[in-house]
Amino acid sequence: MLVLLCFGAFFTSVAQNEYAEIARLQKSNARISGIRSMSDGEHYTMLSDGGIVRFRYDSDADGEQLLPADAPAVTDYAFSADERRILVASGAAPIYRRSYTTTYYLVENGKILPALPDAVRPRDASFSPDGRLIAYSDRNDLYVRDSEFGTTRRITSDGEWNAVINGTTDWVYEEEFGATRAYAFSPDSRRLAYLRFDEREVPLMEMMRFDGKLYNRAFSFKYPKAGERNSTVELWVCDLSTGQRERIDTGSDADQYLPRIGFTPDGRLWFYRLNRRQNTFEMIVCEANGAQRTAYSEGAQQYVERVDDGTILFVDSDRFIVRQEGHTGYMHLYLYSIRRGLLAQLTKGAWEVTETVGTDGKRVWFLSTETSPLRRNLYSVELNGKNKRRLTHEDGFYSVAPSRGMKYLLTTFSNACTPNRIDVCKNTGEIVRTLADSRDLTAELAAAKRPVKEFFTFTTERGDTLNAYVVKPRDFDSLKRYPVLLTQYSGPGSQSVQDRWSLDWEDALADKGYIVACTDGRGTGFRGEAFKKSTYGRLGALETEDQLSFARYMAAQPYVDSARIGIYGWSYGGFMALSCAFKGHGLFRMAIAVAPVTSWRFYDTIYTEIYNGLPQYNAAGYDDNSPLRFARMFDDRRTRLLLIHGTADDNVHFQHTAEMARTLNRLGKRFDMMVYPDQNHSMRPDAMHAVRQKMIDYTLEHL
Repeated sequence: MLVLLCFGAFFTSVAQNEYAEIARLQKSNARISGIRSMSDGEHYTMLSDGGIVRFRYDSDADGEQLLPADAPAVTDYAFSADERRILVASGAAPIYRRSYTTTYYLVENGKILPALPDAVRPRDASFSPDGRLIAYSDRNDLYVRDSEFGTTRRITSDGEWNAVINGTTDWVYEEEFGATRAYAFSPDSRRLAYLRFDEREVPLMEMMRFDGKLYNRAFSFKYPKAGERNSTVELWVCDLSTGQRERIDTGSDADQYLPRIGFTPDGRLWFYRLNRRQNTFEMIVCEANGAQRTAYSEGAQQYVERVDDGTILFVDSDRFIVRQEGHTGYMHLYLYSIRRGLLAQLTKGAWEVTETVGTDGKRVWFLSTETSPLRRNLYSVELNGKNKRRLTHEDGFYSVAPSRGMKYLLTTFSNACTPNRIDVCKNTGEIVRTLADSRDLTAELAAAKRPVKEFFTFTTERGDTLNAYVVKPRDFDSLKRYPVLLTQYSGPGSQSVQDRWSLDWEDALADKGYIVACTDGRGTGFRGEAFKKSTYGRLGALETEDQLSFARYMAAQPYVDSARIGIYGWSYGGFMALSCAFKGHGLFRMAIAVAPVTSWRFYDTIYTEIYNGLPQYNAAGYDDNSPLRFARMFDDRRTRLLLIHGTADDNVHFQHTAEMARTLNRLGKRFDMMVYPDQNHSMRPDAMHAVRQKMIDYTLEHL
């Protein structure tokens, strides 16, 4: 017993050291955070050492620290319109994935003052366009602070936990529409539009918290599962001079979504409207006389891709740019007029625009897959669709942060063998200077001969060509036979096979003589609408076929030990790892499923219904491909299975793993399970490393 315990302690220590090395290399990759362009378009600010530093785009001169020495550490920040004051958020008490309460300060003339002295748990604060007012949410109500006169107006008074939310989003909007702030100032700062969520009819989810206390307690929150009641959402506008509020007519259908609200540059209220099935999307503009105009509409047989802040970009008070795929089957840019409708198609081809970067009113800058679905390059085109130019020329993956007015661009580039390089460029793509280049990391990787991704395509038995990569061990010998771990996510519209630099726990296996491989099956993104939507209404069916095909393809390679193939996934990837382990008939020696979805009936409305329809009308799509349904097929004599879940996962609830364990137990199937108390979907606040160390350990032991 003593020998076993010592061996176990030593083995875990080695694994921990392996992941610690990966984590160290990850941190060495150059990055910048908190980028804000200043109004002159010549300067930008960023977070550095807990403070805010201002730089010129075109100069290597040292930056100017904008906070006094005794300023608190900065979590987030925003400038007033005249940039004389800074609203600083310091500290964060997390609520869900993107939401948190914090402490706000005002920095002006070198002094630090409490920004919201009357607030208890403030969040989502922002300046009005004139910089005088600060709107914020506190305990589900919306407030406006007049920082000039030191007064606070309470805009709403019916906010209540698990009942009514004003000015911030409910759980499912936050998670799936990617936003927490649900209010907007008019350009003249005289009106405040906001959403009101009534979630009293939404079913209650209770998530157990332990927190090392003598008595555990349940954390209760409203979570609408597929087919269940959503919040009823209303749009209101408050006149900030009189305090008078008006409810805006958003249509007769109460069971719909209002994902975004705002004002046109000339002050007209607009809102997005999306039906429950998410196959009809509209942007409605409210005219000054009270009339409403459908400025843009889009429909699809299956679904309209989820809308976000980049779906529509206003050029001026009449024109706006839309990114959509319905016209051609590929995501492209179109110029519209509120009054005249479609003006021009700006991009076209068998490739996709992945992001609209910005416009100066004459051209629009965007990222696309034109050179390869695996890559992103920057282009610009005139607003008549002419004179398209490629502005970045290296093969790899770019992301871009533009300056105000689009004079400069901060670009971050990497590819599979090159860590991040961050440049300041002119809007023509010419590099002005390099901010960071990961030079030390690059040299260290080269000296260590760390393996890199090798990209390829393969064709399944059904004739589908899929993108894939493989990472081979150091000193790879094609005459030897290696174990293989398949890593994947596979969710609708996602992409795991990308020509960009990254490391994670799987890369530690390459140091131990393992091959790591990945493919993006049907349903994943950036290869056109038909490829992406092929999995609609039957989540898991085609994706599992493709992963099994990939496993068989890898098993047939002469350098692969076909008896030692494993599969791993997290969240949707965990759903897939279970599906493959159960349907693989012993093809996999090992499977690891972290925070897996085990039935789409347990998951939320917005995500599940957009891809699978409502369960009331598509029961087979929910049940036929659930791992709970075919767990009986699991060959536990040939496949070792590890389930991992955090008990405080508000996203994919621990219920998924509990029901999976119940089913496997009932069937007499053997499996392993690792539970992380009070950890969320990302295994935060403190188990991120532990989970990855556990997976390294488990793989080395069982694959």
